[in-house]
Amino acid sequence: MDLGLVLIGAFVGLLVGLTGVGGAALLTPILIMFGIQPIIAVGTDLVYNSITKVFGTLQHWRQKSIQWSIVFYFALGSVPSAIIAVHLLHWIEQTFGNADQVIKEALGFALILIPIATIIKNVKDRKRKQPNRWQQMENSSKRKLTVLIGIVLGFIVGLTSIGSGSLFALALMYFFQLSGKEIVGTDIAHALFLVSAAGLTHMGYGNVHYAIVFQLLIGSIPGVLTGSILSTRLPTTVLRYTILTLILLSGIKLI
Repeated sequence: MDLGLVLIGAFVGLLVGLTGVGGAALLTPILIMFGIQPIIAVGTDLVYNSITKVFGTLQHWRQKSIQWSIVFYFALGSVPSAIIAVHLLHWIEQTFGNADQVIKEALGFALILIPIATIIKNVKDRKRKQPNRWQQMENSSKRKLTVLIGIVLGFIVGLTSIGSGSLFALALMYFFQLSGKEIVGTDIAHALFLVSAAGLTHMGYGNVHYAIVFQLLIGSIPGVLTGSILSTRLPTTVLRYTILTLILLSGIKLI
């Protein structure tokens, strides 16, 4: 048992419970900084994430806060795209031997993209009074767009393990007119399918450290519960932007 990994899980879980942001965007860079090989960090994080998403999906399914049609069309694009990304990493490693460097650079760009996109989205939301033209369209008329979003973002998740929550949540907020709980529920349900598919593919290549997954879960479960309780009592806006800043700096450092 590595107490450091348990504490990492608790720390990340606490921040996620407090603010709703972070997750893989914090965990994967931390694992790499602690000396875990990047491709192992990505595979391990995806499997860890798939386990945590099971409980969230079940809860939102009970609450009827999941838009399953959106989940389906997102997954139609994202699942095969993520699997292709994992196979591509393996091919790069076998052919050139530098998959870890590719992961670091892709991870760096993704970590820069997430906070910038989040801040831009928040600023636009404050200015906007009416739904945008995408939100006003029927979901059935956006199926091709939904699949395309899934393809692009799913590939990023397969390469880096991050974005299954944050990037897809931004897409849900911008392109669909959903309630807050529907955004969260739909995002978590889709992420379950996406990270499970990518995680299983990494497992097939031996890119998962199961002991690390177990130790992270030991810390993160009480961490998320504690953070969720504290989030109702503490102002979290400043902390949320602080985390986004840390994610941005991590991305710059990796590049």
